[in-house]
Amino acid sequence: MALGWFYSPSQIRRYILSRPTSLKPPRAQLRNPIAILRELDAHQWQMFSVGFIGWTWDAFDFFTVALTVTEIAKDFGVENSQVTWGITVTLMLRSVGALIFGSLSDRYGRKWPFIFNLGLFIILELASGFCQNLSQFLAVRSLYGIAMGGLFGPAAATALEDLPYDARGLLSGLYQQGYAMGYLLAAIFYRALVPTTTHGWRSIFWFGACPPVLIIAYRLWLPETNHFQVMAAEREEKERLRSAHGGTMQHAGAKAWLHQMKLDLKRNWVLFIYMVFLMTGFNSVSHGSQDLYPTFLKNQVEMNPSQTTIISVVGQIGALIGGTTIGYISAFSGRRLVMLICCVLGGCILPAYIIPRSMSLVASAFFMQFFVGGVWGPIPIHLSELSPPALKTTVVGFTYQLGNLASSASATIQGIIGERFPISPRCVGAVCTPRFDYGRVIGIFIGAVYAWMIVFLLIGPEMEEKERKEYAVTTDDLEDLRKKGNSLQEIGKERARRAFDAERRASAAGQGSSSDLEKPPVGEHIEATTGIHV
Repeated sequence: MALGWFYSPSQIRRYILSRPTSLKPPRAQLRNPIAILRELDAHQWQMFSVGFIGWTWDAFDFFTVALTVTEIAKDFGVENSQVTWGITVTLMLRSVGALIFGSLSDRYGRKWPFIFNLGLFIILELASGFCQNLSQFLAVRSLYGIAMGGLFGPAAATALEDLPYDARGLLSGLYQQGYAMGYLLAAIFYRALVPTTTHGWRSIFWFGACPPVLIIAYRLWLPETNHFQVMAAEREEKERLRSAHGGTMQHAGAKAWLHQMKLDLKRNWVLFIYMVFLMTGFNSVSHGSQDLYPTFLKNQVEMNPSQTTIISVVGQIGALIGGTTIGYISAFSGRRLVMLICCVLGGCILPAYIIPRSMSLVASAFFMQFFVGGVWGPIPIHLSELSPPALKTTVVGFTYQLGNLASSASATIQGIIGERFPISPRCVGAVCTPRFDYGRVIGIFIGAVYAWMIVFLLIGPEMEEKERKEYAVTTDDLEDLRKKGNSLQEIGKERARRAFDAERRASAAGQGSSSDLEKPPVGEHIEATTGIHV
């Protein structure tokens, strides 16, 4: 996926014609997943674990609203669709958090933005449970959206960037299903706390503020990621070398980061736009199939809390299995191909997801969420592979959350349109509860979103097989050097020196200088390692 792939008519033509053939699976053979996982050392397992747990609790806190829409609406005396704005405003403001904390993470490291966001979770979950009216609730959930959006990028980088290359597809799928695990835990604690405690829906929010304390303690105990330490040393050494040849050395760290950021933004702006459109579809299928589904089960299908919990839990188990399985397969079959297959199969399951009016919905929920989770499985590593190295956390988090912004009204749109299709009310004695055809709206919405995703996956870029191999060797070389006792800072500095020498030789070649051309050749992986194209 060369830089500038979308800038001229000839490039556009060549690129579009190459899309069908680019879906051809690479020639890599499937490796035993157990053998892959055995290659991870204690540091890599711990970094993955804390990133996964952080993202899981991020999702738990989000789904506390989706699962308690009807209870909150009854307590505040408003319509269900008004409460779903608590979901919408959270999604709308996630992009703000992603931009702020993604930039901080790329500049200063993954660790402290991760910790700070979890601290905000504690405060805002407690505050959510103390809200006395809808306005207060929406204000608190708006602030929560900033914190939620700020965590995804640092958590994904923490979990994935120190892993061996072959493990990234498998664990990318498992990492992304922290979202499903959060939903599953929220459904379980919804059943355990909301119908059984005197404070009802408020109790699940108060409970949600407790585990982040332990996650913060765990992250404090762990170091910064190896990848970031190498990258920071590399860019500062490059800036020092440039300064030594005609510049100053003031504020090298910030200067180096800003220089690389401007360069990457200039080169990749069209790619960033594409990633936002892609993530709009992905977030829409996730929220469209999940956020209003508990309301559909309780209001239209007339499931009780236990039945709603069972269906929700089984669905998220399907997502966990699907995301992990498809993420693993994507490392050997290509990312886009398996995601396209999941979109097609998910569309085939759609009628069974909304038509039955019995506990047979357990099976269809499992398979629908298997394919929703499956299409999401490769996304963390796919976005990471598309992103330039110096802006990896910012781009992954920001494009993901801008997609969330574009899809933020999914639940509210479904709720408002659904209320235009009333069905026979449910009456207990003299009290009647309005019922609506939410299933019809969910079905049409998800079908349209799957079509959107298929189009953008077909036209989208992906790492080529040659690039994958180079990237894999670069990643594994870093681990080999570290295990041999080399300092992470020295590894970064050495990469910067090699890249800087390559730049000078390229410049000298253009000017016809022979002295610089006599220098020894650089390694084959500088481009993949440093982001400097020579």
